Amino acid sequence: MIPMIDLKKQFSEIKGEIFEALTEILESAQYILGPKALELEQKIARYHGVPEAIGVASGTDALHLALEALGIGEGDEVITTPFTFFATAEAIFYTGARPVFVDIEQDTMNIDPARIEEKITARTKAIMPVHIFGQPADMDAICGIAKKHNLLIIEDCAQSFGAEIRGKKTGSFGDAGCFSFYPSKNLGAFGDAGMALLQDRSVADEIRQLRNHGSKGAYRHEKIGFNSRLDEMQAGILLVKFKRIDEYNEKRRKRAALYNEFLSDSVTKPVERPGMKHVYHQYTLRSAKRDEMQKVLRDNDISSVVYYPIPLHLQEAVSFLGYKQGDFPVAEEAAKKVLSLPIYPELPKEAVKEIAAIINNV
Repeated sequence: MIPMIDLKKQFSEIKGEIFEALTEILESAQYILGPKALELEQKIARYHGVPEAIGVASGTDALHLALEALGIGEGDEVITTPFTFFATAEAIFYTGARPVFVDIEQDTMNIDPARIEEKITARTKAIMPVHIFGQPADMDAICGIAKKHNLLIIEDCAQSFGAEIRGKKTGSFGDAGCFSFYPSKNLGAFGDAGMALLQDRSVADEIRQLRNHGSKGAYRHEKIGFNSRLDEMQAGILLVKFKRIDEYNEKRRKRAALYNEFLSDSVTKPVERPGMKHVYHQYTLRSAKRDEMQKVLRDNDISSVVYYPIPLHLQEAVSFLGYKQGDFPVAEEAAKKVLSLPIYPELPKEAVKEIAAIINNV
């Protein structure tokens, strides 16, 4: 079997450092909000060139707490994409706000900035772009629209750790940048974990309070908060992997280049616009023969996944929003054609060639 990602292989290469980090934490008996979590926050903030980074329990919580801390609430609207993982909309719902969907670009599958302004109303408070599959969204255009209409920007960077636009990293453009460290991510923990990057230190302090039951310390609770803290062992593991994140991302990019070389032009391959650095959390092609390709790959013991088969506006859970088939045709077409192939730093060149040959055959 060729898996989507080989975490066993990655672990085998770094397990000595992982065990050393975990032993240090276990011997310290500091498991929550300890020095490793603080060190990780500081290093990731510096890496992105932002003032603050706050570790939380998941990427979903990073989005939710960022929205809460920025004042998004009941009756507000947040513009976002329908072509993403459900957590993007879920975090908006948690605050009492309403997601307003905008169709995606044909080539990048990111939110289409040209369609955003027509969806802005008096209730719009923020734009939440998603850097889908590790491909940066058009932040120049999005930031321009946000400035014009005095809107907040919360970047969903769950899939884009290390991605760049002209050397500036995703997560550093908006008022908040929110990351997931789910195990399969480019920078992945050994469980759930997340982080929010903030430009405003007062907003960062608000998230620190919210993540810890609304407390600033010593059992004094000034507001209703949440239990969403990045635990020390996950932070220790992430510190080991963080040292290698640029290397991991470059290896993903090399595997993507091999797919681009070996795959025929009968499929639509991922694009990388000038000035953009795609980090290929997923290598996602598009083809009308997607289902046939996936079956043949499965028959050859090769994994593949459809991210995402149902756009958010057509999910049963949000049917009360009143969207219908045909509202976002580009996203709907993508959902029928996308197929993500195995991609990870340790993926052998021979495996890429084998996968491409099977797809070309179909």
